Amino acid sequence: MPKRNRKRRPAPEKPKRPKAGPKSTGKPKKKGRRTLEDPSVTADTVASFVQPYEAVKVYLCPGCGRDIPVGQHHVVAVPASAPDLRRHWHKGCWSAAQRNE
Repeated sequence: MPKRNRKRRPAPEKPKRPKAGPKSTGKPKKKGRRTLEDPSVTADTVASFVQPYEAVKVYLCPGCGRDIPVGQHHVVAVPASAPDLRRHWHKGCWSAAQRNE
């Protein structure tokens, strides 16, 4: 069956939305920014990697403030001066924290 020769109507214009909110500076938002007082990012901290089969709980990453799900590899940072303050980090968040130090 042949195609009909009709003129196409132009698509209705969509209202333009601002890319950032009215009070935004345009920079990406950072969730859960760590403070300088975070004891898990010090010189005496021992970092060890957790394999996916060893990760059996959900943890909260102090670097980005997001969950580390069960079965995902991550880093455990244990300060030698305060072992009860160990923190579980995403590998990328831990690397970024080490670079910024």
